[in-house]
Amino acid sequence: MQWMTAAEIARGYRNRTFSPVELTKSLLDRIDALNPICHAFITIDHEGALASARHAEREIYAGRALGPLHGVPLGIKDIIDVAGQATTCHSKIRLNHLAHQDAQVIAKLRAAGMIFMGKLALHEFAIGGPAFDLPFPPARNPWNLEHHPGGSSSGSGAAVAAG
Repeated sequence: MQWMTAAEIARGYRNRTFSPVELTKSLLDRIDALNPICHAFITIDHEGALASARHAEREIYAGRALGPLHGVPLGIKDIIDVAGQATTCHSKIRLNHLAHQDAQVIAKLRAAGMIFMGKLALHEFAIGGPAFDLPFPPARNPWNLEHHPGGSSSGSGAAVAAG
């Protein structure tokens, strides 16, 4: 399931091959298994993701799909505010920063019905390179842990590569 495109996910929901809850649980299990190795996610929102998946499932199966992204799981780079969640920017000085509202991009993704899985690692403030003196370990390439996934979207790259 972890290698499906958004279009394949939407088709699976329409055909009832699998549900948003089944997909979300499967992906959360995969994240839980691989994140200790590749550190793609800084935080994982199990509770929020499952609640969103249950809501999406009810709406989609009741014929109220919001569009092609409804029920599609997504990780968010930890430099983007998601209401009620920390936005650390992978920095010690922002460990206690709690977002009071969604960034505009998050509001639009919520309106499309996407499921937020958690916050993804990055270089501190999305600049520079990997560092080992930060509050979270740097993301690693899941295919070769000696290699860095590169760039400020290192957590995103590691998450995609790990499925």
